[in-house]
Parts: sequence; structure tokens; C-alpha cells
Amino acid sequence: MADELAEETQKVIEALKGIEEIEDPVARAAAISEVLKYVEKREPKWRELRRAVVLNLRAENVSYRRIASMIKVSLGTVQSIERGHAGAWRTKARTKPKPDGQEGSGNGGDEQAGGSASDANT
Repeated sequence: MADELAEETQKVIEALKGIEEIEDPVARAAAISEVLKYVEKREPKWRELRRAVVLNLRAENVSYRRIASMIKVSLGTVQSIERGHAGAWRTKARTKPKPDGQEGSGNGGDEQAGGSASDANT
């Protein structure tokens, strides 16, 4: 099974490399666009499938190191996957929500520092 997986993975990698070798730059860009669209569409499902495997293996008391070796990622990545934090950066919130009742301007209080800096330049 591992050989079969390695063979399928290698076929995909070779196909992707082939896109880089398309001579016509417009055709190459179009092919890249199609692949990126496909990956973007499939990525959440792939992450779900991978996380399910990690969670199942952890339920069987398989070590993080062993799982990392099995799915070819780092130990830290396995831990992140288990916690549900292994998504693409673009799918995550950029800031943590503020605790209830706390308000702010959204710029971290830089308005005072900005004023001081401009005063120093005059």
C-alpha cells in the first residue's frame, strides 16, 4: 500500500512539474490557475480527511512521533492537526476576539504613539 501511495503521489508531483514546463506563458498561467482553484476547493476536505486519521490514531494511543512518521509531517504538525489548528492561514481569523465588554479602536493604541512621533518631527 505504501508503494502504491508513493507511486500515486509521484504521478501527481510529476504532473504539477509538467505545468511549469508549458512553453506558452499564457497557457501555463491558465493551467496554474486551474490547479490552484482545484486545490483551494479540495483543501478543506483533504484537511478533514487527514485530521480524522490523526484523531483515530490518537484514539488508538499511537504516539505523535509515530503518526508524524506515518503521514510524513513533523511532530508539531500532528499536534496542530489534532487541536484543529492545521488549516491554511487564509482560513483563520486574523485577530482574537476581544473579551466581552472590552472595546478598542482596533489599532492597538497607536494613535498616541503616532501623535508623539509627528510632534517630534516638527
